[in-house]
Amino acid sequence: MSWRFNLINRFEDPPGGITEGPAWNGEQVLFTHIHASRIYGYNPKSGEFSVYRENTNRTNGLAFDAQGRLYGCCQNGRAIVRFDADGGTTTIADNLDGVPLNTPNDLAIDAKGRIWFTNPWNAGNIDPPEVEQLDHRSVLCAVPQADGSYRTVRSTTDTTMPNGILVSPDGNTLYVAESNSDRMDIDRELRAYPITGDGTVGTYTTLHTFGRDASQVHRGIDGMCLDADGNIIATAGWPSGGPGPMLYVFSPTGRILETHPVAATRPTNVCFGGPDLTDVFVTSTDGHFFHAKTERVGWAIYP
Repeated sequence: MSWRFNLINRFEDPPGGITEGPAWNGEQVLFTHIHASRIYGYNPKSGEFSVYRENTNRTNGLAFDAQGRLYGCCQNGRAIVRFDADGGTTTIADNLDGVPLNTPNDLAIDAKGRIWFTNPWNAGNIDPPEVEQLDHRSVLCAVPQADGSYRTVRSTTDTTMPNGILVSPDGNTLYVAESNSDRMDIDRELRAYPITGDGTVGTYTTLHTFGRDASQVHRGIDGMCLDADGNIIATAGWPSGGPGPMLYVFSPTGRILETHPVAATRPTNVCFGGPDLTDVFVTSTDGHFFHAKTERVGWAIYP
C-alpha cells in the first residue's frame, strides 16, 4: 500500500529553513527548525502547532531516553544537550579528549542510557569563525558514568560523513547512514555495526548501497526510524539523481520492502506517532512537515 503524504505545514521563517529531528512523546510530535533555533510541537489530535522551546542554537536531531528526557544535537553549540523539564539546558558532551566536537547531527539512545551520535561537519549550521578541529568524522558515544556525568568515546574509525543513526530494538546493532553527498569516490551506504558486550562496535555489514556514480549524484540516507518488526524506515534521495526523494522501508538484513515517494526536494527525517503509532511524520530541507497514515506500527524506546 502506498503511503499518501499530506502537507500539514511549511515553515519558511527564516526562508530556506530546515525542519528536522521528529520525535513522538506520546501526545505530540516534537521537531526542530534548525535555522530558527526552535523546537515545535504538533498535536495530531487538535491539529495545532506550538513552540516547545526557543533559542536551541540550531539543534538538529532529537531523541528521548527511556525515562522520557529529551536530548538534542546542538550544532552551533557543538554539543549534545538535554532539554530539561524546568526550561534549562544541560550539556552532555562537547568534546572528544579535549578537542571540540564537530557539528553533532543525529542521535540514538539505548536502554543502558548510552547516547550514540553522528559527528559530521555541517558548515552551514555553524557560525564562522568556527572551524573543524577533529581530524575525523565519526560516530561517537556518550557513556553515562556513576556520578551522573558522561564519558565521550569514538565508536567508528571508517566513516566520512555519518548522518542518521539507530539502535536496534534488542540493543545489539547500530545502524548508521554513511551519506556524504559531496564526494563522488565513495558509496552512500546503510551500515549495520554489531554492538559488543563492552559497548564497542565490530566490523560493519553493508545493508544497502546507493552508489557513487557522478552522473547520477545519488543522495543517500538522511534520517531513520524503526517499526515494531525492527524494519528501518529511512528518508533518502533527491531530484538530482537516482529514483528521487522518498521513504525506504528496509528489513534488518537490508532488503527493500517498500518505497514511498515524498513531494520534497530532500526529506530529512521521519518518526512514527499518533495514538496507535501508525502515523508517520516527515520533515525536509524545504521546511515541510508531512503526515501519512500507514499499515505499520512504529517502535521507539519511549514512550
